[in-house]
Amino acid sequence: MRKKKKIWLWVLIGLFLFFAFFAYISKFCKHYPREINLEHSPNYFGATFSAKYATDLGLDWRDVYRATIYDLGVKKMRLPAYWDEINPEAGVYNFNDLDEMVDLASQEDVEIIIVLGYRQPRWPECHIPSWVVLKERPERQEALLEAISEIVERYKDNPQIVAWQIENEAYFSAFGVCPSLDEEFLEKEVSLVKELDSRPIMITASGEMSNWRKEGDLGDIFGSTLYRVVYDHRWGFFNYFFAPGFYRTKAKLAKIDYQESSIIELQTEPWVPNGKIIYLSQSEIDKSMSVDQFKANLQFAINTRFKDVYVWGVEWWYWQKIYGSPEYWEIGKFIFDSTDSLEL
Repeated sequence: MRKKKKIWLWVLIGLFLFFAFFAYISKFCKHYPREINLEHSPNYFGATFSAKYATDLGLDWRDVYRATIYDLGVKKMRLPAYWDEINPEAGVYNFNDLDEMVDLASQEDVEIIIVLGYRQPRWPECHIPSWVVLKERPERQEALLEAISEIVERYKDNPQIVAWQIENEAYFSAFGVCPSLDEEFLEKEVSLVKELDSRPIMITASGEMSNWRKEGDLGDIFGSTLYRVVYDHRWGFFNYFFAPGFYRTKAKLAKIDYQESSIIELQTEPWVPNGKIIYLSQSEIDKSMSVDQFKANLQFAINTRFKDVYVWGVEWWYWQKIYGSPEYWEIGKFIFDSTDSLEL
């Protein structure tokens, strides 16, 4: 009996030490790369742009989008095709905003990835038209397939479109306000787009919360998110302690070629626990996205040695620039315009 108690005592001590160590490295270790020079190959960086998010920040999305192309110099753009905006009523389609974005990017020789499906970049993740919300799942799915067909048919003759992304982190059901995943329907979406166009299909996954196997099997191209400082309501902000090689190892285990894969969503704006990002104080911003953290995240992504990296947050960089904190925008101009090392 005494021997069993000793064993349990050692087990409890071991568990306590494990969780204490995990809490320490998650809460206090910054895990910055040893050297930050931001050297990278030409056209290594791209950006996700959301007109809906720019508008939510109180900005004129056209001003932000033009500045992203002309001032930042972005040459790779991921554009969400929000179902609720494009198909606001049954049988009614409005492509005005997406047409404008695609046309300008095409004129400036910008490569485009268009995101299709329920799940799209930016909260609440699923952007479903009000007219279809209360319909039964089969009817919703049929309506979505029709919308996807309309979008692909409209843009498939544009040579600047290099890939179609189907859903955004489709298997990451723990995040977002979305219907539960129907894997059979996801495969239908992929099959439909392949029937309509020959361009590759991108499937994306959480960089830290998925093993990538299903995503790697389903798509032609793989895209991972990459976050360094995140928030949980139970223990606040914490740092991921993974090294860049962690992402390469995950790719190999999932039989994915990381050199042909993208970091499709690199954290380059602060995490917002509550409210809107524009109301964060500088001390709140610094908890997850100080200027030093910003540069560290960019360098970390370069160090993964993935094919390319799409930053997340150019809309917020612009907001910061016009309201007195231009550092993020200026560093952004550097990474898009130069392959030289940055004077830090």
